[in-house]
Amino acid sequence: MPHVITAACIGTKDRACVDVCPVDCIHPYPEADGQAAFDATDQLYIDPETCIDCGACVPVCPVEAIYPDVDVPPEMEEYIQKNAEWYQKGS
Repeated sequence: MPHVITAACIGTKDRACVDVCPVDCIHPYPEADGQAAFDATDQLYIDPETCIDCGACVPVCPVEAIYPDVDVPPEMEEYIQKNAEWYQKGS
């Protein structure tokens, strides 16, 4: 059960979640993906194939944008696919 970053991250892109992730599954961030990739997207994304469901990212998110995929509020379920698609595009 991977975690998902939802709408509250849009425009925020706080990187506290990146700093605590033990498997480096949250992108983009400038040090790994380049500043242009970070600037080009409106939010951060969790790779569902890499996420180990540790939940370390949840309590550090200042905007409460991260949920286990089974707990994503119904009005934000589109973000489950949006997170996966970011990685499928190779962005």
